[in-house]
Amino acid sequence: MLAFITVGSTRFDGLIKSVFSPSVLASLSNKGYTTIVVQCGNSDFSYNHLLAQGEQSFRLEKDGVTIECWKFKPSLQTDYERADLVISHAGSGTIVDVLRMDKPLIVVPNPTLADNHQQELASALEKLGHLRSSTTSQLANTIQEFDASSLTKFPPFDGGKFRKLLDEEMGFV
Repeated sequence: MLAFITVGSTRFDGLIKSVFSPSVLASLSNKGYTTIVVQCGNSDFSYNHLLAQGEQSFRLEKDGVTIECWKFKPSLQTDYERADLVISHAGSGTIVDVLRMDKPLIVVPNPTLADNHQQELASALEKLGHLRSSTTSQLANTIQEFDASSLTKFPPFDGGKFRKLLDEEMGFV
C-alpha cells in the first residue's frame, strides 16, 4: 500500500521530520504501507541535502519502507489517486481535493501559520467525521489507531447551494 504525504506550497519542517522518524515509519509499516511518497516543499530535514545537489527527487529504503521524496510538482492529482492514505498539512485546498476523491485523510495542522487557521478547519472536519487530525508528536499513534472505515463520506459538490445563497442575498428570491 502507498501513503502520500504533502506539505502543499508551504514549509512544514515538523511534519516532514516526523514522517521520517522511526516511530512513524514503523506505524505505517505495521498498517501495511510499504511505500511512502513525500512532497516536502522547502522543508528542512535530515535528507534535504539530497535535493540540494540539484536533484529533483530521491528514493531510499528506511526502516523497511521505500521512500520517494520530491519538493514540488505542477499537480498532485496523480499522487492523490495512487494513494491509499494521505497525510497532509491542513490546508483547505488540499483537504477538499482529497476528501472529494474519497481518500482516507490524516491532517496535521501547521501551528506556525497565521492565526493557526489550519487547526480550526481540521477540528471542524474531524468533528464531522470526515478526517482525523493529529500533531507531529502524535502522528505515529494516530496512524496506528486510524480506521478509515469509520470516516464519514464527504458530500459531493453542489453548485446549486451557492447559487441559492447568492440569489437570497441579492433579494432575487
